[in-house]
Amino acid sequence: MIGKYIQKQREKLKFPQSYVAQKLGISRPTYINIEQGSRDLSLTEIQKLAKLFNISINDLLNQKPINRIRIDIIDEKTDKNANMKEDLRISIPQKNFNKFREVFLYVLTKVGAKPNVGETVLYKLLYFIDFDYYEKYEEQLIGATYIKNHHGPTPVEFKKLVGEMVGKGELVIVKNKYFDYDQKKYLAVRDPDLSKLLSAQELRHIDEVLARLSDKNANELSEYSHQDVPWIVAEDTKPIDYETVFYRTPKTSVRNYEEN
Repeated sequence: MIGKYIQKQREKLKFPQSYVAQKLGISRPTYINIEQGSRDLSLTEIQKLAKLFNISINDLLNQKPINRIRIDIIDEKTDKNANMKEDLRISIPQKNFNKFREVFLYVLTKVGAKPNVGETVLYKLLYFIDFDYYEKYEEQLIGATYIKNHHGPTPVEFKKLVGEMVGKGELVIVKNKYFDYDQKKYLAVRDPDLSKLLSAQELRHIDEVLARLSDKNANELSEYSHQDVPWIVAEDTKPIDYETVFYRTPKTSVRNYEEN
């Protein structure tokens, strides 16, 4: 039963199996055995899981559910929020949040001035940057958390990110009209600093996604995202599981599986 509990909490926190396996210091197949109940946990693994889920060992062993969503930007060395046991926390290491900021600025400098690129289009571009990269390379690029909304995937961390960037003078928000629709545009005030945060492979991938999708309007991108298996199988208002990219159909898949 604890394997099912661990799986449920992992999915709530939008952690890929590979990420949890890495944190436990085991292979992904071994971790899958834990979720399936065919392998027991060691004491060390229980301690690591409790820390990862931000609950006590006792709560983990008693399978206490994590109920509420909270976004925390954490310092990996000193997590000041470690005692917040009641929340379903989306915990983002500061370095990942910084990467999200610079990627967002990069996207804005590349396509933000296009008349079709408002908030909804940006949501979808970020989603496909993240999920397409995970499908192709089985690694996180930004690793943001996306929930299933009516108009498509929405990055949970976006509002917190934008709030900080506006406060620091890195970003301005402009209300605009795109044909007869209200549009919220984001304009970068500074250039992105990508020197230490993004590899050449990641930059090339972002450029490919922008070249393929950034000319589409909000309705076109929303409809396209609705054809994506990760969005289809997710529950409404719940996080979309990165692992489901491997069940994509040819409509949205970006990986050549025959070569693999």
